[in-house]
Amino acid sequence: MILQELADWIANATSNGAVPVLAGRNGDMDTIGSAIALAASDPGLMACGLHLGKLANRLCNDLNAPFRKLAKSPSWPSKIGGIIIVDAASETQTGVKLPEGVPICVIDHHDTCDWEFKEGDLEIRGSARSTTQMVFEYLNNHSKSTLTDEVRKLLLAGLITDTGRFRHADEFALRTAADIVKDAKFEYQEFVEDIQNESISPSDRGAILKALSRCQSTECGKWNIVHTYAGIHEGKVASLLVQAGAEVALVSRYRDGETRLTARAPRSSTISGVHLGEMMKLLSEKMGGEGGGHDGAAGWTGNCDRIAGETAFINLLANTKREENES
Repeated sequence: MILQELADWIANATSNGAVPVLAGRNGDMDTIGSAIALAASDPGLMACGLHLGKLANRLCNDLNAPFRKLAKSPSWPSKIGGIIIVDAASETQTGVKLPEGVPICVIDHHDTCDWEFKEGDLEIRGSARSTTQMVFEYLNNHSKSTLTDEVRKLLLAGLITDTGRFRHADEFALRTAADIVKDAKFEYQEFVEDIQNESISPSDRGAILKALSRCQSTECGKWNIVHTYAGIHEGKVASLLVQAGAEVALVSRYRDGETRLTARAPRSSTISGVHLGEMMKLLSEKMGGEGGGHDGAAGWTGNCDRIAGETAFINLLANTKREENES
């Protein structure tokens, strides 16, 4: 069983040295919650990463959760038994250079994967809606004592945010959420209100409004796409566009010579033929950079002009077949 393989891999790696549990560079709640929760299961593991997102940073402070922030060129332990990477579809999505010759274990739920595995490596990949689901399943079967209220909160927060407050959840995701809170001693509704209580500064609010004011609606083959550009909060802007009725929402950002595309699509579009993760991966094959994600949420980053990146994505969407038997 794959969970037993993970337990055996961790036991072998920690017997040979320290094992960092590396989070994705975006620092969202799913990757941070997964890293800290898994690291809590063994003293030889340590959660680390390049960045903590706003919610992850606040929750880690509230829960006094241990997480080591890394430099872009980190100084790895002198004796390292392996590296576990959570919620990252490629090495570039970690934002750091991994040491050579060290066994890796990748735990991820994305539809796309650009990792290259060698002997001694392990891949744990599933159809879960969040990586925290996979980590919870492992802990629930192999390290139940690790599931303290603090760990359960981290796992639940990752699941809630990665499913868009359960808008993109499936039966497995809902069952996992129920299992997480089943033996918890905290009040679920109070916790949800706490993580949803996001304060936005006046400058951030202004930036979001500017991005919305620049929106363009384009008929793209069989699809309608609403696209704009923003300096921050691209995911939030894209989600707002989907809520406003966009069949596909695309938000671009250009910074330090690098373009990032963030795309979102509602369920009605994904069941009719859109798979944003596959489109972003194809974009990386055509233009370089790295991209991937899920059917309804994905991103791409590369060294090109912002308009060129947008145009390439729009061309891919225009060639995406639309299923006629929509539900």
